[in-house]
This record gives sequence, C-alpha cells and structure tokens, in this order.
Amino acid sequence: MNMEYYIRAIAGSFVLLSLVLGYLHSPYWHFFTAFVGANLLQSAFTRWCLMEKILAALGVPRA
Repeated sequence: MNMEYYIRAIAGSFVLLSLVLGYLHSPYWHFFTAFVGANLLQSAFTRWCLMEKILAALGVPRA
C-alpha cells in the first residue's frame, strides 16, 4: 500500500472509532470526528497533511 491508501484508511478508522466512542462513552468524542473532517478539508485546499509527514518519517512509500 502507498501513502494515499494509508491516509484514507487511518482517517476512516478515526472517524468510525470516534463515532462509536461518542455513542458508547461520551458525545464529546464527536469533536474528534469534526477535527478529522476539518483536517481532511484543509488538506484538500493546502495540500499539507500531518499524517503524511508522520507516515513519511516511518518510511511509507508515497506512490
């Protein structure tokens, strides 16, 4: 897998996990869902993504 697929998988996992935690534990977890969504939106316009930097440091190939 290349970096694009990892980023999509991680973002999707974060969203689903935070929705489950918001349902089971506390609705404040939905703020994490909003944070992930806001980061995805800003990365679409700025082409900067923190997860991309983290994965690059871990040696994940770009494409």
